[in-house]
This record gives sequence, C-alpha cells and structure tokens, in this order.
Amino acid sequence: MPGRTEMTGFVKKTQAHVAALERVREWTRLRFDLAEEASILVTQVSCRLPGCPPVETAVVFWTEGDKRHQFKLFKPVDQVIPDDLPPAWLKEALVAIAGFGCDCC
Repeated sequence: MPGRTEMTGFVKKTQAHVAALERVREWTRLRFDLAEEASILVTQVSCRLPGCPPVETAVVFWTEGDKRHQFKLFKPVDQVIPDDLPPAWLKEALVAIAGFGCDCC
C-alpha cells in the first residue's frame, strides 16, 4: 500500500527505509559469506556530537562461537551501495573487542 509506514522502535519507518535496511543486510550476508541463519543487525543512527557524521549506518553480525563483528558506514542507509561495505578479507578485523568502547551496537 503506497504511503504505508511501520512503527519500528520509536521511529516511524517508511517501506523504502525498511527495504534499504534489508538490502544492506543481504549485501552483508553475501559479502562475508554468512549462513542464512546468521544474525545481522543494520540500523541508521543519528549523531549530534561535534565531528560526528549527522547520520550513519551501523552494521553488526555474528559468526560461529558468538563472535560479534561490526562496522559503520558514514551515510544514511538509503545511500549505501555494495561498494561501501568493507572487503570480505577484512572480516576478522571487524571483530568487536570486549571492553573496547563502542556505543553504536
């Protein structure tokens, strides 16, 4: 239905926004050769701190042994293209280190 929106958390999301989130999720799955059942979180984050991009896309995914990987793209999710994702060979470098301060995800 045109113009229809969904409530996700506290932010009203359009179908186009939800579709962009899904595209980035699928590109992440393909880029890092993740299993169909792998958890992938894609979210658009706003920041008002000086020097911080006003809107960015945060991506988090989990692999075997509950290993969490994360990266940010400094643009809104609807502007992300496949070439913006890190190369597959960086997968292990994207592992989140326990105790390392990252409030994004």
